[in-house]
Amino acid sequence: MTNFKLIVQYEGSRYRGWQRLGDTDNTIQGKLEGVLSRMTGHTVEIHGAGRTDAGVHAAAQVASFKIRTDRTPEGIRDYLNHYLPQDIGVLSCQVVPERFHARLNAVSKHYTYRLWHAKTPNVFERRYLTTWEGPLDLEPMQQAAALLCGTHDFRAFSSVHRRFKKSTVRTVEKIEIARHGGEVRLDFVGDGFLSHMVRILTGTLVEIGGGERDPASILRAFDSLDRQDAGLTMPPQGLILTAVGYPSDR
Repeated sequence: MTNFKLIVQYEGSRYRGWQRLGDTDNTIQGKLEGVLSRMTGHTVEIHGAGRTDAGVHAAAQVASFKIRTDRTPEGIRDYLNHYLPQDIGVLSCQVVPERFHARLNAVSKHYTYRLWHAKTPNVFERRYLTTWEGPLDLEPMQQAAALLCGTHDFRAFSSVHRRFKKSTVRTVEKIEIARHGGEVRLDFVGDGFLSHMVRILTGTLVEIGGGERDPASILRAFDSLDRQDAGLTMPPQGLILTAVGYPSDR
């Protein structure tokens, strides 16, 4: 068995997320596994670096899988791109060491959330943006973003169940917030993110930018670990998995 690494991009609008589900094959993982299994003649299990939610996009998702094949990495890439739906594309395929695992070996993830904040609509990119009609003052948002950076227990900024037993401590390396014409873009880089965490962080920052809460509310949410002390969960379509980092990248 040879271990392969893929870099995949997809528009997540019509899919139920990355992760394979028992009642449907309408997931990114399900589509990739289906094509690879047909190509090889045996069942293939693929592991993604991040389990993006329904409606979330990826510019450079990383996945790994082991198969028996005589095809070259380029041949696998071309086969996948021929048979996958047009909203899923494989950018590259390469042979990697046997112990490489896309999720377990990842050391950082970069997510981008795109807000459209203008009086006129963005017709051509509307499926990759969340329109926000309320006020957005970037200065208090940036102050709050500085409080979010570092190593903290982010339970309040996630949708994990109260009985969730694993650690909810994560390290956010940086959050950058900038305006690009009518778009406000938020970039999050960290060692990992909990369920819905980036969407809730964005919702909290948007509420701060709109004057609905103050930056100090971040500290109260850290203290309480209560989901009700954080902001709203933003819609999925504005979120993109931009990049995944590995030790060899540093």
